[in-house]
Parts: sequence; C-alpha cells; structure tokens
Amino acid sequence: MEEKVETVKKTIKFQMKKVLCLSVAVGNVNMAQDELLANIMLAVNFLVSLLKKNWQNVRSLHIKSTMGKVQRIY
Repeated sequence: MEEKVETVKKTIKFQMKKVLCLSVAVGNVNMAQDELLANIMLAVNFLVSLLKKNWQNVRSLHIKSTMGKVQRIY
C-alpha cells in the first residue's frame, strides 16, 4: 500500500483543455539539481508528444520556483 501511495505522489497529470497556458509541478526543494533537470526534460518531452504538431504548437516554455522569478527555457 505504501508503495502505491509513493507512486501516486510522484505522478503528474496534464489536463489538456482549450487553454493556452499549462502549469505543472516537476519537483520539490529536497531534490538534487540533476533530478530536477531530468523531471523537467521528461515532462516537457511528454507534453510535446501529446500535442498534434509537436514543437510547432509550443510558443514558449517557462520554469518558475515558488518564490523565484520566471526563467524562459524555450
């Protein structure tokens, strides 16, 4: 049971509707920098794979921490 709870905690859900903006949590403060990078890359690649025209439908990507400034990554 605990294993299932941990799996659900580590799962993210993309809700694709007719909106132009999407936000998703990809990490927390206890994670190492390489873990965050891996999560961001996995989330971005998965999101792009869900889009009809892949990267042609992406105008920009931003990353933001809770209290930090927004950083544009694409």
